[in-house]
Amino acid sequence: MPSLIERYATKIFGVLRCFDRILISGTLPGLCYADGMASYLRSKGIKLFDFPRFAEPLRDEIRENAERIAKEAGIVIEFIRTKASFRKEDRVQKILSDRGYAPGLVHIFSAMEACPSFVGWTDKATGKTSLRGRDGKCLHYYFYFFSEEFGLCYLRVPTWAPFRLQFYCNGHNWLAGQMSKQNIAFKQCDNTFLQIADINRAQELADSFPVERLHRYLDEIAERLCPVLRHFEQHYHWGIMQVEYSTDIMFRRQQDLRPLYDTLVRTAVTAVKPDNVATFLGRKLDPQYKDELGNDFHTRIEGTRLKHHMGPVAIKLYDKNALVMRIETTVNDVSFFKHHRKVEHRDGTTDTRLAVMRKTIHSLSLLREILAAANGRYIDFLSELVDPSAGITRVEKIAEPVRKDDRTYRGFNLFARPDQDLFVVLARGEFHITGFQNRSLRKHLGNCTAAQVSRIIKRLRLHGLIKQVRHAYKYYLTTVGQSAVLTALKLKELVVIPSLAGVAA
Repeated sequence: MPSLIERYATKIFGVLRCFDRILISGTLPGLCYADGMASYLRSKGIKLFDFPRFAEPLRDEIRENAERIAKEAGIVIEFIRTKASFRKEDRVQKILSDRGYAPGLVHIFSAMEACPSFVGWTDKATGKTSLRGRDGKCLHYYFYFFSEEFGLCYLRVPTWAPFRLQFYCNGHNWLAGQMSKQNIAFKQCDNTFLQIADINRAQELADSFPVERLHRYLDEIAERLCPVLRHFEQHYHWGIMQVEYSTDIMFRRQQDLRPLYDTLVRTAVTAVKPDNVATFLGRKLDPQYKDELGNDFHTRIEGTRLKHHMGPVAIKLYDKNALVMRIETTVNDVSFFKHHRKVEHRDGTTDTRLAVMRKTIHSLSLLREILAAANGRYIDFLSELVDPSAGITRVEKIAEPVRKDDRTYRGFNLFARPDQDLFVVLARGEFHITGFQNRSLRKHLGNCTAAQVSRIIKRLRLHGLIKQVRHAYKYYLTTVGQSAVLTALKLKELVVIPSLAGVAA
């Protein structure tokens, strides 16, 4: 079946896959947890209950450094009092419109925000003293600057130990800079490209996002904007906090995208089920899965947005300027994904196995491939919503009788209640993972006997909808079976019932 992109090729300007929002956290490995900080204080001869006295001079050093940098740049540090009604991004964009986009410091904000901290504690039973983690508040500085390579970025610097940093950049801004250097003409609105002269070359650049250079750049700005680093003789460990990866389908005209997008977003609200979301993200839906999973349809000033979320990961569908249909996967915890990698054990041995993805910045390259694949699977699903003809053909085929051994086995009728109930049962998520048996179908098919269910299984096998596990009385839906069952249910929920309701009205 042709994909959505192939079907609308004459109306599409191009397709671009690129990182969007990237949030990186910086932690000092030996100081970011209570026992590590306690060991450091003891090595310096500092009592654990004197932790505040240890941290105060460092706080003052960061303040003085921020004030010195602001003075040298001719900037007044802006303190944010009411965060709810203030958007730093809007203020920065206004400054950039007046200042221009030359590399260098753009602005500095300060705000009182939550931060991790430590407190001394004595165990009354043993008399041992230790540090315990606790939540606190301290002054934070937001250094907004325009990087020659990475575009508009910021570094969030707390004034209290353990000095956990936060860095932001945008992959589209980085790509804009790279295309400018190579004289590739483009039209950009905010973080979206509406036109690109050489889309193939732009995609090659987007696929070569420089993780190593970003790492070196983070080390440089951390040393400059967080001067207390020199006291600890350590380097920051940079880990992934949040990553957005988008697939932008750029249309030539708004009148081409609007009707298509409206149809897709309204249909996908009801068509996408929890097991579909898991499939998009390359996961299997375990019946014991306890995290949040579902759909969220939201109307914004810019338009509508449909979000499918599974725990810390979400896939979103929305339009940009009614010219670009964006499919975007957002991950807030990269350990959600697994891949084959070398695993080091505590005894020093290593082996290669399926393990959770590491949160280090160097996982960005692999994460790009995983998120691009998730976007691709979602586009494939949308393609069936746009043109279900292939699925309809399969539904028509399974409605025909099959003859075997001088006996005829009737087909499946979408309008017959028993067959409808059977398809609903077959679409259950746990059957896609563990398969099903005669007795498991009987639990969901009411008063059917074992013999009746056996005949149903026979019909399903002869029509090519299920396959049997070798040496076991267990069955799974085939690829054709999955498509036919899901298409049948979509036709019923999205076409047949609404159409009959309209006729009745």
